[in-house]
Amino acid sequence: MGEHDVPDHADDRQLRAFMRALLADVQALERMLAEGRFETGVRRIGAEQEVFLVDAKTLKAAPIGPRIIEDVADPQVTTELASFNLEINARPHTFGGTCLSRLERALRAKVDRVDEVARMHGARAVLTGILPTLTRSDLTLDNMAPVPRYRALNRAVMQLRGGDIHVRIKGLDEIEIHHDNVMLEACNTSFQVHFQVDPDEFARLYNVAQAVTAPVLAAAVNAPLLLGHRLWHETRVALFQQAVDARSAIHTARGGRPRVHFGDAWVQRSVMEVVREDITRFRVVLASDHEEDPMAVLDAGGVPELRALRLHNGTIYRWNRACYGVSESGAHLRIENRVLPAGPTILDEVANAALFFGLMAAMLEAYGDVARVMDFDDAKGNFFAAARHGLKAQFQWIDHDNIAADRLLLDRLLPMAREGLEAAGVDEGDARGYLSVLERRIEQRRTGAQWMLDSLARMGRKGTAEMRLGRLVRGMIDARAEQGPVHTWEPVDFDESEAWTFMGYRTVGQIMSTDLFTVRPQDLVDLAASVMDWEHVRHVPVEDDQGHLIGILTHRALLRLVARGGMGTEPVAVRDLMTPDPVTVAPDLPTVEAMRIMRDRRISCLPVVEDGKLVGIVTERDLIDVSARLLEAHLASLEQPAAPGDDED
Repeated sequence: MGEHDVPDHADDRQLRAFMRALLADVQALERMLAEGRFETGVRRIGAEQEVFLVDAKTLKAAPIGPRIIEDVADPQVTTELASFNLEINARPHTFGGTCLSRLERALRAKVDRVDEVARMHGARAVLTGILPTLTRSDLTLDNMAPVPRYRALNRAVMQLRGGDIHVRIKGLDEIEIHHDNVMLEACNTSFQVHFQVDPDEFARLYNVAQAVTAPVLAAAVNAPLLLGHRLWHETRVALFQQAVDARSAIHTARGGRPRVHFGDAWVQRSVMEVVREDITRFRVVLASDHEEDPMAVLDAGGVPELRALRLHNGTIYRWNRACYGVSESGAHLRIENRVLPAGPTILDEVANAALFFGLMAAMLEAYGDVARVMDFDDAKGNFFAAARHGLKAQFQWIDHDNIAADRLLLDRLLPMAREGLEAAGVDEGDARGYLSVLERRIEQRRTGAQWMLDSLARMGRKGTAEMRLGRLVRGMIDARAEQGPVHTWEPVDFDESEAWTFMGYRTVGQIMSTDLFTVRPQDLVDLAASVMDWEHVRHVPVEDDQGHLIGILTHRALLRLVARGGMGTEPVAVRDLMTPDPVTVAPDLPTVEAMRIMRDRRISCLPVVEDGKLVGIVTERDLIDVSARLLEAHLASLEQPAAPGDDED
């Protein structure tokens, strides 16, 4: 997320001072390019690994990131937007030799260390693009990491929008969300890769990155679920663009560009086109004090930090971002690809990176400037097709060639990437090994996204929706421990005893029914009675046209109406019979507390409401089922033979 040392709120004077510093940094960058002040002749690769932290028992987000960071005590392990996310920064490697296997070993060691410390806190580290068990209640400012930059970013985005963030995504299912902060962004975790380039080749290589992003993403998709809805194969793309969209309704209507974007044209000459456009099109939303005079630093023969430019750049989320950096070797430019999702395994991630790096080298050699053989609109359209459909996407490739994503990868791009890696001096065993992982994944069409969708299909309607999502997360943890790439994973099935062991039905959200049948207050009671009969339910929630719960109609109320002779020829409206303003609970309420409420209030059901909207219902039958499972699990544990060494007295 960039620099953390920013004020929680910047006034107009600070913003003007920051803008002056930003423009000074741009002038300094122009001078550095003109005077050849950048490191050249070497390419380096790097990566940033983001992870989710989940409770080891409930498998839901665990906002303990600050404690993990403190215990790990590694400067390469740092915060992300939410306290249930962490970021691990891998050290850069020269592009060549065994750089890929060294990158994998370094990442594995870091992630294993984070997971080891997380276990001490009753949690686990999970690699996935979007955590299946996330809920709306996780996405509050209470779970934002305690970093002033994040609070300032949230305040600035919401002020620019002038209203709630609105997310709407259509896939196999459909979701529409109105949210009052930027924490929707925290649903996403990625595996960001960096590729250092010479300034004079930046434009051509940036265009290559734009062109190859779609096929690389198609093979890497790992985020098909958001809040229980099956959406795009890489839902992160749609969600991220909308989650930090700072445009007001007026700016959106005028065609203003969102801060998360792919771009609208090829780069023609240099990195300055990207830098100037990002300052011209996007308002400064964060500011910090900058004492550096970059021109004076250059006059003295030094290398300026350009902190203002880097801070502003960190608030604009191009899927391929231009980055300025300073190391012991001096200043450098690199291209940061932000598209790849985290997971499913580190081996899968490095295989994805190998494809990207190999194509970066090979495409430049094969085509020079890809802008001469491919329309930008095709590259952009391919990108969104890959995010929606993964390996099932259809691409418009070079010279307007229409081709399926899997065939393009298998027949053309994997061989080309292998040539690019070999030309760069990458170890033959590394190149062959990582690209063969991709080859088998593509042949079997077993991406992380497809594995999740296949697993959900296999589980069908067993258990509750929340339990099935928890089983997915448990499957990810178990499969990653075996270290096999995702194409070797079998879809998981639902195991009732395992669900009890790991999830325990501790909260209402884990046992509630989510397949709801509702009526409106103006509907006929006869309709509600028919719904109860057809669907074998005894409670029907009553909603208004905006989806707000306003009452509950029970089977008992219908019986009383019949006893009074009220089901005659005169129509009766639901509003005349429903119980208005029923007692409601939140999904995270402990199950035991729900039992107490139902007992004390003498009610037979509890509607479950989140953000004012009905999301489920818990009935007496659900609680009886839970009690029965508890008893069965307890009896089963008593029947287990004693393990060697146990005291059997």
